[in-house]
Amino acid sequence: MIVVHLQREVEILNKLILQLGGQVEENLRQGVQALQNRRARKPIEIQDEDELVDSLEVRVEEECLKILALHQPVATDLRYIIAVLKINGNLESIGDLISSLAWHTDALTPKKLIAIPEQISTMSALGRKMLKHGLNALVKRDISLCQKILHHEKQMDALYLELQTWFKTEVKTDPDNAEIYLNIFLAAKDLERIADHACHISEDIIYLVTGEIVRHQHLDSDDS
Repeated sequence: MIVVHLQREVEILNKLILQLGGQVEENLRQGVQALQNRRARKPIEIQDEDELVDSLEVRVEEECLKILALHQPVATDLRYIIAVLKINGNLESIGDLISSLAWHTDALTPKKLIAIPEQISTMSALGRKMLKHGLNALVKRDISLCQKILHHEKQMDALYLELQTWFKTEVKTDPDNAEIYLNIFLAAKDLERIADHACHISEDIIYLVTGEIVRHQHLDSDDS
């Protein structure tokens, strides 16, 4: 009977973490779409989305703590709770970065129309793909998707370095519009950090599936 209750609680937890992941994924979709279109979003809309993510994050943590206190899980179940706690924190951090992205987008809309670098569009697509891979990997316990995330991180880092160079060049040649260039660059920084958290999620899923801690290791996409 105790095992049945534990599995029921784990199923509830699984639904909650996937609900949180789905909400963060939708918020990111809207955020990058607004950035690419230089479309300001209503502050109340951004705040509501962030509060929903925060609320779900708290519910997930409370459910994890309840399971730990009442059932004292071991082995695979314990690994799952630990992994979900860490994934939960990373998803909440991504939610905060999406809000930051929205504020930088809002700062761009009334300003002089300066073309957003192509790297931003590529980084936006990569960030969404990495998050989607992470959520699918959690559902399927699929390490191969985690490897794809770690591979995409290298692409994201390369694009971010290109934008660092772009930012320095544009500010030097066109200082009157430095604020615009800064907000574009800070939006890129948000996307780069979102990718970092997606990588942390992939590492947590690898731990969940294998029991191996791969944090701080440099894995190639073909590692097993």
